[in-house]
Order: sequence, then C-alpha cells, then structure tokens
Amino acid sequence: MTVSFVCTTRTSLPKAELFDRARSIDAHKGSMARSREEAVAGVTSGLISLGEEVTWRAWHFGIPLRMTSRITEMESPNYFVDEQVSGPFRRFRHVHEFSEDPDGTTMVDRIEFQAPFGPVGRLAEKLVLGRYLKKLIEGRNQYLAKSSEGG
Repeated sequence: MTVSFVCTTRTSLPKAELFDRARSIDAHKGSMARSREEAVAGVTSGLISLGEEVTWRAWHFGIPLRMTSRITEMESPNYFVDEQVSGPFRRFRHVHEFSEDPDGTTMVDRIEFQAPFGPVGRLAEKLVLGRYLKKLIEGRNQYLAKSSEGG
C-alpha cells in the first residue's frame, strides 16, 4: 500500500532562497539534528542538484538507518523531486514545490512511500510511520522557513 501526505509551509523568504535551503545538505543536517542525520556519501555538503545523490545515516525509532536519495527532477526555483535509490523503504518519493506571491513563499511537500512491511504491518505503516514522517517533514520545514542558515 502506498501512503501519501502533503505538508504546506508559508514563509516571508523569497522563493529562490527557500528553494536553495530545501536542497541544502547542511540545512537538512541542522533540521534533523534530533535524529543525528549525517550525509556520509555522495553530496555531503552544499547544494544538491539534478542527478546527484546523497547517502544519509540516521537514527529513527532507535534503529540506525541508511538511505540514498537521488534528485530525479528539478526546475529551479519551482520544484525538485528526490527519490530513494536504496534504503529502508520499498519506495520513497518526495516532491518539493515552491510558489511566490507578494506576501512570501509557499512550499508544498508531497510525499509518497511504501514501507517494507508485509500485510500485517499496513496499519502501522499508515498510522505510525506516516504520522512520524509527516511530523518530521513539518519540523524540517519550520527550520528551513526560519533558519538563517541553509545555503
């Protein structure tokens, strides 16, 4: 079963600045300090771009995890897509969209994933993992929208 959710974040930052913060490896590390995420291979600092990969090492649910993501689509500064190449999910796709108006920028994150659970774990996939990931993305977005770091 595919689980999906959407997170919407508003900020006064210009679109291009928020776009760069969202693809900044350094800002990502700062936003995920609680889970001790570290970039250990591929692009490990600065801005990640189309076709590039990053491998993350992190702790979630008390378990050490590794996940490699690739930027598979990008139209600067309007959107980019990262997708899992290897890692804990059967499938993980994250679309980042940016739009600007006179009051600031809206960032919309669209996440779709399939966890490696069998039929018994489908409820846990949606209720536990889906909620956990949504909270993680919301916290990351608040950090990106307010931080003076990130690029």
